[in-house]
Amino acid sequence: MNKKDLNIVLLQSDIFWEDNAKNLAHFSDLINNIKDPVDLVVLPEMFSTGFTTNCSKCAETMDGPSMHFMKETAEKINSTLIGSLLISEGSGFYNRLTCMFSDGKFLTYDKRHLFRLSEEYKVMRKGSSKIIVQKGDWHFLPLVCYDLRFPVWSRNSYRNGKYQYDLLVYPSNWPQSRAHVWKSLLIARAIENQAYVLGVNRIGNDGYGTRYAGHSLVIDPKGIILIDADDKEEIIKATLSMEELYLFRESFKIGLDWDRFSIES
Repeated sequence: MNKKDLNIVLLQSDIFWEDNAKNLAHFSDLINNIKDPVDLVVLPEMFSTGFTTNCSKCAETMDGPSMHFMKETAEKINSTLIGSLLISEGSGFYNRLTCMFSDGKFLTYDKRHLFRLSEEYKVMRKGSSKIIVQKGDWHFLPLVCYDLRFPVWSRNSYRNGKYQYDLLVYPSNWPQSRAHVWKSLLIARAIENQAYVLGVNRIGNDGYGTRYAGHSLVIDPKGIILIDADDKEEIIKATLSMEELYLFRESFKIGLDWDRFSIES
């Protein structure tokens, strides 16, 4: 087997509250400090504003400055870039994850599970379909924050000798008060899906007074934590091994016994 490893970077940072210009400048500075070639860079949820429901002030269009930032950045570093944004489209608002490729093409996913302890579920529209992103030999499923609590939506599948994805990605704004849940669920998603998991969180306090403590995680398919970031700004680098994933799945092929089901919309 000769399949390419995946070099990833997670950007764990504080976020300037509802200040698009400052956040884009700050994340641009962080990305400029990435000197080695990288395949995938992941930013937190709503990286340009922080997790806000102030749609009238903060929502952008798909032709707004944050999308232009993602396009220009992905091209500049020759990498795939993932993050979510507060997007206005038609008559609705969305917490929209964008997966931007280096050639300017992109895929989008609208967060399905809108947070019930905030106004998100009242003011935004939920998504109804997932995307599977291919990067070389790798396939990954990007979801957003609160989606992590719903294992059926994150579920991998095994069909005709192939797994649907190899990597789960969760850009998030996950509060410090539920840090134990954050870590526990990310580990569970890795184990039950036999996949690598990336959980990308922010630090600092938001405009609602919510505290975030980072602990962005890189977890292997056995549920072993490879990286657990501290409560500080950090450029987190890791290399994910396709060979190790392949050998583990071949030696313990539980995908053959996974239940098959469908999800009601």
